Amino acid sequence: MFAAITRQHEARGAPLSAATLNRIRATLRTALNAAIRYGLIGDNPASRVQLPVARRPRAVVWTAARVEHWQRTGERPPVAVWTAVQTAEFLHAIREHRLYAAFHLIALRGLRRGEAAGLRWCDVDLDQRAAVICQQIQQHQGYLTACPPKTATSARVIALDRTTAAALRDHRERQQREKAVSGHRDSGYVFTGLNGDPLAPERLTRLFRDLVAEHGLPPVRLHDLRHGAATLALAAGVELKVVQDMLGHSSIVLTADTYTSVLPEVAQRAAERTAKHLLKAGQLVPGTNRVCRRDTGCRKRRRGKAGAVPPRVSVAHPARQLGRPQRC
Repeated sequence: MFAAITRQHEARGAPLSAATLNRIRATLRTALNAAIRYGLIGDNPASRVQLPVARRPRAVVWTAARVEHWQRTGERPPVAVWTAVQTAEFLHAIREHRLYAAFHLIALRGLRRGEAAGLRWCDVDLDQRAAVICQQIQQHQGYLTACPPKTATSARVIALDRTTAAALRDHRERQQREKAVSGHRDSGYVFTGLNGDPLAPERLTRLFRDLVAEHGLPPVRLHDLRHGAATLALAAGVELKVVQDMLGHSSIVLTADTYTSVLPEVAQRAAERTAKHLLKAGQLVPGTNRVCRRDTGCRKRRRGKAGAVPPRVSVAHPARQLGRPQRC
């Protein structure tokens, strides 16, 4: 069965990854386990299927060297994130687009595309600068369906920075002007089509891909903006636990292993701090035979003009200094 699925997708030119095959097996195994509980079958053959181990790809950063290699060869990593400069360049380039606020929100706060599509104005408080993520939009058999978030911890409240709140205010004003002109119904969703209906997540993905290609930026997926939001937050000094809550992860290990990449400037600062710590420890300076003197924290006492050492002043309580002559 799995061999047939693999051949079918390879013939279409869209081979399945090991992770996708494992998800198919997990879904099939769950369904067959349910059939066992209802007494319909006595065995679960999906539990004996052996598939390649799915390894979660690590996101890499589009450094200048990697961008040059991509432009020269067309080779791109499976998961990549923009630097802060590249993200800012993209947002600046699309600032006049009617759905600018959607990409701004995903890039800075790390929403999934279904969560952004399912966001309603009743879930957003622009005065308190907060948004409640309580549903997502999914497309099933051509129809859009509002459903709960991906996991229990995906239902969360996220803080909005001032720039994101301002972008959403401008977006709401634009949306109201469009409604006044076209007279479409108010669906209550934040991001809609011109007819006022909520957007399909796949439409956001296609639109993002077209905008990236139009402005000549290194290719990333829309979901990679979520990776980038976590990476940029850590680069700004945000604690990993806060990033976990922002993304709605149940485990901080998942946040650390999957959604964070090391930006070049962050890695450089870490390397410098490591070297500085080594030098302070009084070890050999790397690449030399010179020993760095240990910093004991003691300072030499200053001498007067005649070279005499000034008298040491006691720091004890005055009551304990009675009867004690000062040393010369």
